[in-house]
Amino acid sequence: MGVARAGWSGFLETRMNVHHLELFYYVAKHGGISAAVRAIPYGIQQPAVSGQMGKLEQEVGVKLFERSPFRLTPAGEKLYAHVEPFFEGLDGVAAALKAAARPELRVGGAEVVLRDHLPVVTQRMRAKFPHLKFSLRTTGFQSQVEAWLREGKVDVAFAPVHARAPAGLRTTKLARLPLALEFGPNSKVKSVEELWAKRTVAEPLICLPPDTGLVRDFFATLKKRGVKWPNVIEATTPDLVTRYVLNGDGIGLNVLTDPKAKRRGVRVLELKGFPPVTMGALWRGEATELVQAAIDGVRAYAQERWPDWACAD
Repeated sequence: MGVARAGWSGFLETRMNVHHLELFYYVAKHGGISAAVRAIPYGIQQPAVSGQMGKLEQEVGVKLFERSPFRLTPAGEKLYAHVEPFFEGLDGVAAALKAAARPELRVGGAEVVLRDHLPVVTQRMRAKFPHLKFSLRTTGFQSQVEAWLREGKVDVAFAPVHARAPAGLRTTKLARLPLALEFGPNSKVKSVEELWAKRTVAEPLICLPPDTGLVRDFFATLKKRGVKWPNVIEATTPDLVTRYVLNGDGIGLNVLTDPKAKRRGVRVLELKGFPPVTMGALWRGEATELVQAAIDGVRAYAQERWPDWACAD
């Protein structure tokens, strides 16, 4: 039965060998039999592919492509348009089946968040999703977190958020955490007001990179107060800030995540009158069930741990 006589519907009703269709998909996609043989993920020789294509054309009763130079015929273009979505989607189907059998949630964010706070949430989530696997990526750079989300390397991230969501991403606020200064064991500073009275602080400030939101906000507030802090040491993570403070390298700027916690050798003073860091969740597209469960879990955790700082949004 030919396409010209029976029409396209009759063409598709012809009983076709699925293996022949798979080979045709590779031939059409890669522009010829030789190129298809190199791309097919299992061993098959060129004469075998050529023979199978001949059988497929006999089955449908019409020529599907010109051999040299390679060119799909109108019938070949229609057949490729029909089979291409199926074969292109097989990898996605396999991944979806695998994910259903062993679901995975990929989480990004600052190391201190994933290390000190997320374990409570993951433990609770496993009660609802007993086979859930977590993959964690940590970084001290906000731009890296956003890049991971856009590239599909993480499903959700917990990091600082702002009034406007980054391009292509969605956000929600979870908690507003105050800034604090950290002082080493040999520091003689009694209060932050003592620093501001100097107008120019001589001790080095140890902080995250200057383009980090909390550092920008800190220096903007200092400028309004007429205070200069010229000597800055950059650290890539909040933990590294504290380590340098313990080493006696300067005064650290950090986020206050636990006002009751004490670390030997470090004295922490909350910064009153400085913009807090708004911690939140970032994700791309519609939140999946797992992403939403993680966001809800972190929100509940924030309300329990920081009732005065948690966000209702």
